[in-house]
Amino acid sequence: MKALRKLARRLGVSVAYLETGVEVDPQEEREMRIAEAELQLRLGDDGAEAVAMFQQLLADAEAAGDHAIVLRARAGLGMAALERGDHAGAIAALEEPIQAGALSPLANAELVAVLARAYVSAGRKREAVELLEQAVSTTAEAGDLITYLRFASFLSYALSDVGELERAREVVEEALERGQAVDDPYMRVRLYWSQARLAAASGATRQALRALRKAITLLELTEDTRQLGRAHLLAAEILNVAGDSEQAAPHLAQAAQLLSATPEAEDRYWLKVEQARQAAAIRDHNEALALAAEALTLIGETDPAERGTAFAIIATAHAGRGDSAAAFNAYAQAVALLEEAESWQEAVRTRQAWARDLKAAGRSGEAADVLEKATEVALRASPVR
Repeated sequence: MKALRKLARRLGVSVAYLETGVEVDPQEEREMRIAEAELQLRLGDDGAEAVAMFQQLLADAEAAGDHAIVLRARAGLGMAALERGDHAGAIAALEEPIQAGALSPLANAELVAVLARAYVSAGRKREAVELLEQAVSTTAEAGDLITYLRFASFLSYALSDVGELERAREVVEEALERGQAVDDPYMRVRLYWSQARLAAASGATRQALRALRKAITLLELTEDTRQLGRAHLLAAEILNVAGDSEQAAPHLAQAAQLLSATPEAEDRYWLKVEQARQAAAIRDHNEALALAAEALTLIGETDPAERGTAFAIIATAHAGRGDSAAAFNAYAQAVALLEEAESWQEAVRTRQAWARDLKAAGRSGEAADVLEKATEVALRASPVR
């Protein structure tokens, strides 16, 4: 296909003409090229080639006034950016057309969801909430139940992330009530996943795991490898945070196997963070430091919440090795990132650990200051309404 595309450009004909001897309409040719680019992005190993194809298609479609292909090319560029962890690139590709109404939640649900994920990963969680609230409202009014349920589950995640647990609970309950008649296993998985995240955010670990087990069972039946891997990874995270690293271990092993070929940077660094958290929990401090460093390399300058979690693990590992100076420096970086990302519950846990280590080092006054700040952060995590 690479050779055919080069020859077609040099000869001034379409790829279809070289393949079949029959010239096709330019619009049909763009349709075939965009389909090839989308397949290359989803199935190919060369993401750079897919990006080049989308960029060329975008230029050609804009010159021809082919609005449908312009939108699909922008979508492809946004998806490619998200897969390589470039959240700013995904936002740049999708934000303007979605805000301008050119991409609607009804016709372009996947792209709206991609933009919401990019907002969250970039630490712009309030914007994700606003986008998803609008999507939920639009799809509910239009009577598109399947798409409504999908956005409702995403909205519950975002609300949980900003600490609005009561509102998240309301969204999930309404979605569950409306979704009783839906026989789509993926929709049921999303709703169970919403329940699990919400329960975990509220500290109800057993309830969260019950919901996740239902999601995992359904995903095993549907054989969605990536989503099944992510479900196991979420189960491992919930167990790790609850202090049960022994039960988290098999979930982590399953996640690592299922996500081994994932193209998404987000899955790769999430896995490294949880592996590091488990290593720290079993006091394998050197392994925890190595895995957390790998996670930070994969994250880069994106996703402040996950960067903050990685620094918190590094702090714990340094403290376990007796390097207080390095630990306290990492704690300071962790809480700054977590609070920037409005990841309040993780920030509270990190400040509490920091205070414990300060007290153990004989620095009780500083420990009291850190704990006082943790109380302020905890109030943000559960705002009065």
